[in-house]
Amino acid sequence: MNGDTIDKTSLRQIARDRRRAFVSTLDPLAHRLAFKVLPSPLARRIADAQVVALYMGLDDEAPAQRLAQQLIAMGKTVALPRVLDRLGSMDFLRWQPDDILLPGPFRTSHPAPGDGPVTPDVIIAPLVGFDRAMNRLGQGGGYYDRAFARLPDALRIGIAWSVQEQDMVPADPWDLPLHMVLTEVELIEGLPAAGAVA
Repeated sequence: MNGDTIDKTSLRQIARDRRRAFVSTLDPLAHRLAFKVLPSPLARRIADAQVVALYMGLDDEAPAQRLAQQLIAMGKTVALPRVLDRLGSMDFLRWQPDDILLPGPFRTSHPAPGDGPVTPDVIIAPLVGFDRAMNRLGQGGGYYDRAFARLPDALRIGIAWSVQEQDMVPADPWDLPLHMVLTEVELIEGLPAAGAVA
């Protein structure tokens, strides 16, 4: 690594500090209204999707779960991730907003297994940082990296506060870029997914 680059661990800390500072000064009403509506271009891109995976935002993460009601109104099945082990494995379980969630590792929570895992057509993922090349900086556990690799045809969408944008996020050879990033102020589109509706 040369002096012009920064490692992912340091970048994560910088991004978390920036996110925490931003959310702490955000107007409570603006926070409550953020991420409740899918922008029209995103709604069109997921029109044919059957299963959309969200996540339950923790602390100052962008609250993806707020999109659930609109997705359900669009006829989508909504799912949440379930962490299976500490080695980076997770699957996705069907979820309704009034379902009781069970505790999982790393302060995660997930629905009851019900009929078992579902396969998402769209994965809406948390992130610590992102750049305009659609590189995603995650928590470092590799859970979403493995899910993206296992489900390469799923549309990969990150949700973040706008302050989480970085000039450049280092990408390893195994990192799959996102197709889109949704912030509270804009939808940033990268390359279309295979078979996606433009």
